[in-house]
Amino acid sequence: MTSRKTTQTMKPATAAKKLGVYLEATPAEFQEGVVSRDELNELQTSPPEWLRNLRRNGPHPRPVVAAKLGISIGGLARAGLMDPLTTEQINAIKDENPDWLQRERATHAEVKKEAAAKKKDAEKDADGGRS
Repeated sequence: MTSRKTTQTMKPATAAKKLGVYLEATPAEFQEGVVSRDELNELQTSPPEWLRNLRRNGPHPRPVVAAKLGISIGGLARAGLMDPLTTEQINAIKDENPDWLQRERATHAEVKKEAAAKKKDAEKDADGGRS
């Protein structure tokens, strides 16, 4: 019995997440089909104009919005920003630099700092304290 190599495919939502784009803003053909691993790799290495435009201008999914603002997804929720935002909207928020954004950036930085310290401690413990 020989095994056939089957092409791995994924749902459009999974592919959009891997590409860092908002699914509902992608072309209908992308939303309605399935994406093979090879097609995903091709989109990542040689993005078509629609993908370059989405990445440049949005609308962006929440993880991308959070990253562009330098805050967590939870910080977006606390600020009441639940919808995708365009690059223009994100830049307007950055320019305005409201109090909530300053607080969330500080909180996010502190959480990242604590996580890095925990990781360092865990590596030190795993190394037997020989560092």
